[in-house]
Amino acid sequence: MNIELRTDKNIQNSDRLIAYVNAELNQEFQRHSERITHFSVHLSDENGPKGGAEDIRCMIEARPAGIKPVVVNHRGHNIATAIHGAIDRLKRSIEHAIEKKDNVRTTPLELAPEADIEQ
Repeated sequence: MNIELRTDKNIQNSDRLIAYVNAELNQEFQRHSERITHFSVHLSDENGPKGGAEDIRCMIEARPAGIKPVVVNHRGHNIATAIHGAIDRLKRSIEHAIEKKDNVRTTPLELAPEADIEQ
């Protein structure tokens, strides 16, 4: 899995932050490590130095093999809550997308006979 981390001018990117994000993503998506090829994580502080509640935004894009990319957003009051909220949403979205791909309907839908349709 390739993990890319980007931050805006209000959040300082550091080796510690990169290691934290890598560890969290590897831990949560260990089960799907062979299916997900790339993560792109974007952190931004929408209010900048002004502060405010729920102003840290984490956007994560995951690229599972054979499926369209999955993108989620989450806002939090600090970097950790924004990252964890986005990871939780991403887990649900990816599991849904993988389940949907794996359980493709093999038989076409059957239409009801015309006599059964009320007019």
